[in-house]
Amino acid sequence: MTERRAILSGSTFEEQIGYARAVVDGDRVHVSGTTGFDYATMTISDDVVEQAEQCLRNIEAALSEAGCTLADVVRVRYLLPDRADFEPCWPVLRGRFGKVRPAATMLVCGLADPRMRIEIEVDARRLPPAG
Repeated sequence: MTERRAILSGSTFEEQIGYARAVVDGDRVHVSGTTGFDYATMTISDDVVEQAEQCLRNIEAALSEAGCTLADVVRVRYLLPDRADFEPCWPVLRGRFGKVRPAATMLVCGLADPRMRIEIEVDARRLPPAG
């Protein structure tokens, strides 16, 4: 039977809306759209680059719990309300994904809270244990 397991981050949004930060489904890991909130304090920076960095820290934490890293990401989606905010994030995104080269999409759309300037969603593939 294929393993299916929910990973929770402690975000109040997960409880209020009824979703998981990530779902492990066999060798696949699906990480929900993740914003720049620091879930420990439920605060968010006004700066889009700092939000992108926090998004990636939140995603890394979920992937780690699933037994993955950013190196296992095969697909990434970037969602931003303002397309002009995307290019300032490129150095951060290239720094994390430049060697991984996942398939990527950027969409301009509204987000749930006006403080949110970027949301990132990833899919990863867990490799079988070595040996």
